[in-house]
Amino acid sequence: MSEAAALTPEVVCVFNNPTVEKLRDLKLKVMAQMMLEPDQSLMELTFEERLGMMVEKEWLARRNSRIQRLLRSAALSINACIEDIDYCADRSIEKKSIQALAGCSFLEQKLNVVISGKTGSGKTYIACALGNAACRQGYSVKYFRIPELLLEIQEAKGSNQYSKFMTQLQHIKLLILDDIGLNSYSLEESRDILEIAESRYNKASTIMAGQIAHEKWYELFPDPTIADAIMDRIIHNSYIVELDSKKSMREVMAEKVIKPLM
Repeated sequence: MSEAAALTPEVVCVFNNPTVEKLRDLKLKVMAQMMLEPDQSLMELTFEERLGMMVEKEWLARRNSRIQRLLRSAALSINACIEDIDYCADRSIEKKSIQALAGCSFLEQKLNVVISGKTGSGKTYIACALGNAACRQGYSVKYFRIPELLLEIQEAKGSNQYSKFMTQLQHIKLLILDDIGLNSYSLEESRDILEIAESRYNKASTIMAGQIAHEKWYELFPDPTIADAIMDRIIHNSYIVELDSKKSMREVMAEKVIKPLM
């Protein structure tokens, strides 16, 4: 008996079913695959139940695909998540506050988050964990170290793409700016930072992280007027997260890796 002759009528019907092609045309790939490879254990379910399961799996596949696209676009510097944050006694982190921020209601309210603390206190990790949480809830996110962002802005100016680049920043739901205050800023850099703050004020949220406490940001900018404007648009509608760790989180993470090897 030939291989084609061995096919049951049901199988032939599935392979010739124009509905499968129509599902593919509609980009419903998971539903099409489920029709091509029917699960016999589901045949006892009603039509509505089987259809509901197909729709659910298609929805989950699309949701997961969107999350992965958002995470790639975010370019977070650390693969961090809220569930892995260490709330040990040596760290002054309020778990309730971090979990509340992870709910991303601050994004809906167009509020900001300012994270400060010494080197190794976990500023970048928390910022990226919040970015990860935002991606998983469907928000667009972008991470920059401020020194690198300022260089990109200069390149955009040189190629007459400044307006386009700044518009792209404005439309990001959560912009993460890390390492603020590594150096004092020039007048031109100050104006660029103010432009970002101004374009996002009451329109989108920004997370800013750095070693310098926000009270000392005035010292970073040469023009007091610009400093006041930046503070007004960022600090005054921000959640403040101040970290004080007695032990560097890099040291803590290293210990967690080393101990299983001992």
